[in-house]
Amino acid sequence: MITVFNISSQVKAPTDSPSARLDRSILTAAKGGGIVFAGNLFQYGSRFVIAFLMARLLGAEQLGLCNLALSAVFIASGLSLLGLPSAIVRYVSLFAGRRDRDGLWGTLQVGLGLATMVSLFIGIGLFVLADPIAEQLFHESRLASLLRVISLVVPFLTLNDIIAAATRGFKKMEYGVIGQSISQPIIRLILVVSLAVIVGLNATRALVAFSMSVIIVFVILLYFLNNLFSLNRPLKAARRDTREILLFSLPIYLSNLIRTFGGNLQTVLLGALNTATSVGIFAVASQINIIGQMFYGGISIASSPIVSELYDRGEREQMGRFYQTVSMWTFTLNLPLFLIVLLFPVPILSSFGQSFVGGASALTILAWANLVNTGTGICGEVLDMTGNTSLKLVNSIVVFSLTLGLNIFLIPRWGVVGAATAALTATATVNLLRLLEVFILYRLLPYNLSFLKPVAAGLVTLAIAWGVRSLSPHEANLIYTAMNAIILLAVYAGMILLLGLSQEDRMVLSRIVQRMSAVLSR
Repeated sequence: MITVFNISSQVKAPTDSPSARLDRSILTAAKGGGIVFAGNLFQYGSRFVIAFLMARLLGAEQLGLCNLALSAVFIASGLSLLGLPSAIVRYVSLFAGRRDRDGLWGTLQVGLGLATMVSLFIGIGLFVLADPIAEQLFHESRLASLLRVISLVVPFLTLNDIIAAATRGFKKMEYGVIGQSISQPIIRLILVVSLAVIVGLNATRALVAFSMSVIIVFVILLYFLNNLFSLNRPLKAARRDTREILLFSLPIYLSNLIRTFGGNLQTVLLGALNTATSVGIFAVASQINIIGQMFYGGISIASSPIVSELYDRGEREQMGRFYQTVSMWTFTLNLPLFLIVLLFPVPILSSFGQSFVGGASALTILAWANLVNTGTGICGEVLDMTGNTSLKLVNSIVVFSLTLGLNIFLIPRWGVVGAATAALTATATVNLLRLLEVFILYRLLPYNLSFLKPVAAGLVTLAIAWGVRSLSPHEANLIYTAMNAIILLAVYAGMILLLGLSQEDRMVLSRIVQRMSAVLSR
């Protein structure tokens, strides 16, 4: 049975006070951020298992061909999105807050319709151009058949991102997580293992498994969206603000392309201006720092529709408090991870092999970049969700130019450390720009006195951990490092509790305790 979108369940009565609505927004962001973080963590682990199995079952050559085809389909999907996911999150949350069914239906039509048309065009193009792409670009004729197989899934992969964005606009973070972060890797893993056992695995069958998992997730996500807002309604019963949506989304689209190209360009420059070994070291160091970005990413995704809704209501004071509270959380939760990397870069990298130990300095620099990124909070989401997407494009152009110039200048001199330094400089620059832009536009800063608490806790923890580390063996192994990391986390958590929790912290923890008590009492 179809559950028609109940607008009253999404928006409380207007008699609610702004303070009460802010409290619910903070709880929603905490819940959504936790859900997205857990999903990202599961997806990260699942991808590692799948990559390990495929490496063992396919071998280096077949795995390389498979990864090239997957890279092509992800690029094709990225080109098809047109920056629409951010627009869908913003406008779905706005129209839901206004209880505007016609606007909601029109926004979904624009997002799904444009993404379908563009992705079909690009998917067909990838299918038709498979031979020249394989032979002229990659000089590998065997890749052509794989590109044809994977091209068929481009529309489904694109629409999955659009539908997941729509569910986030309704503040249902769990739907996208269930579909993309949990269901897809599980289904893909089951299919890969089944094919390996029944008929044997090769690159083509591995791509078929990926394609089938994407299509199944498309059905799951479509079901979720239909439960939130019935799609069984006349097409004409809609108000389509296509021009406004595109004006919002296209700067984001261009910015995302620049960011994606810039990230890949850094790898290319590192390989061209230094050595292949430095590329591998930089890749491992970057992967380690992804863990520190997971909660920040989850909070950012969960916060986007809330910022959009608060801005639309004109509740600037509440938006400022929300901005500060969420930014403090991202900094507080990422600071101990930064300290672990700062204190134990060599043991962490040695777990990947002794050849990676030379990247300890680069890993530390990238950890600083991650701390800067999380320490400036959700300033990027505030700009996006208040409609200032042209500033995002300008920021991306500035950062891309800076990244290109610094990499060309620093990599020949410092190698992987130069690449890491360029990344830190670019990250600091873009976040400083965002902070200034948000302050100039809205007179808001992410900082208040509550930021002194994690800073003080971090300094005390660093001093204690440094003393414990000085007593450890010179060649401490990973187990010894893990024990020290656990001690560090315990000391940091104890210091946070000792310094006292804010009202927002206590509210979130109280809700967590209530939920856990309810689960345990069943």
